[in-house]
Amino acid sequence: MTQPKNAVFNIAVIVAALGYFVDIYDLLLFGIIRIESLKDLGLNEAALLTDGETILQWQMWGLLLGGIIWGVMGDKKGRISVLFGSIILYSIANIANGFVQTVDQYKCIRFIAGLGLAGELGAGITLVSELTSKEKRGIATSMVAGLGLTGAVVAFFVKENFHWRTCYFIGGGLGLLLLLLRISVFESGMFHEVKKMNVKRGNLLMFFSNAERFKKYLIAILIGLPTWFVIGVLVTFSSEFGKHMGITEKIDPGKSIMFAYVAISLGDIIIGFVSQWFKSRKKALYVFYAITAFFMILYFTIQWNGSASQMYWICAGLGFGTGFWAIFVTMGAEQFGTNIRATAATTIPNMIRGMLAIFILPLFQGLRNVTDFYTGGWISAIIIMAIGTAAIILTKETFGKDLNYVEE
Repeated sequence: MTQPKNAVFNIAVIVAALGYFVDIYDLLLFGIIRIESLKDLGLNEAALLTDGETILQWQMWGLLLGGIIWGVMGDKKGRISVLFGSIILYSIANIANGFVQTVDQYKCIRFIAGLGLAGELGAGITLVSELTSKEKRGIATSMVAGLGLTGAVVAFFVKENFHWRTCYFIGGGLGLLLLLLRISVFESGMFHEVKKMNVKRGNLLMFFSNAERFKKYLIAILIGLPTWFVIGVLVTFSSEFGKHMGITEKIDPGKSIMFAYVAISLGDIIIGFVSQWFKSRKKALYVFYAITAFFMILYFTIQWNGSASQMYWICAGLGFGTGFWAIFVTMGAEQFGTNIRATAATTIPNMIRGMLAIFILPLFQGLRNVTDFYTGGWISAIIIMAIGTAAIILTKETFGKDLNYVEE
């Protein structure tokens, strides 16, 4: 039995969106409750930044490793197996997070949570891409991301009303409840067909054994760098940036994340229609990159001695501009054959998340050590945007591409 390909809202889209909702809730929860939770563990003001960065890096390392594990499993065992396995792991980790007593425990549990979180989006986007017609694929995957990203908004309001430990328990409970909905989801017909063929499935080395394939894979990763620079640096540490820019009002980084993700959710839905209107993924990316660059300029130029509300609205603008997560993950899925598509779509976003630990935070830390916090931020922004723009120029258009093929 298969689902109708002409339907944008099918059960796969709904379940993938709900899964991504819980995924984002958990993924962003640490950034939202970072200050409260670390103060409760007895850390001083300086450690809120340094240990906060370290815990975030451990989570991103988990995402990086988990992306590889779940991506390979998605092509070998099926997209559905990943949707079940990943949510079980990160739901249990979420619940365990509510019991941590030390920074070391916090780091380990966020690493395990990252392992689980890594499988959600890639498997969901792959499944939806293969179950939806090529004409409506971009809109369907944008709906998954747009609706799912509201998890960050819910995380903020939960944090406003509950103790930080309870916030983790709620996230774990939501994940386990979602398991019941996943029973009704069908496996991709394309995956069933490829299982019968004599081709390698889920072979990560295939991305590195062919120069053209490696180039596509690397470019797909680099396109997404601005998203996690914005969220992982500018928004998450908006309180610290505000202090360095003379903003005397208290800035709540959880509120900054909430504003950013409301806008990201809108951006991720709108970009699907923009891509449809242009009949081009690349042109849509150029538009949203331009919006991101504009709000980065505002972030670093007009906020001196400004206000907390101004910071929140600029974070919202940055969020809207970086609302291209679904489109570039969809492009990653569209560029590779069915036998390694889940591996591509799952590892690409998690490689980008991992780049926060490997490249983005070390770049920012290094630059701020030789200049200052503010200057390190804007120089990092220029470097990240330049790399991403070059990647868009070099990538191939994938709009309307037929996905029923394999990689030899």
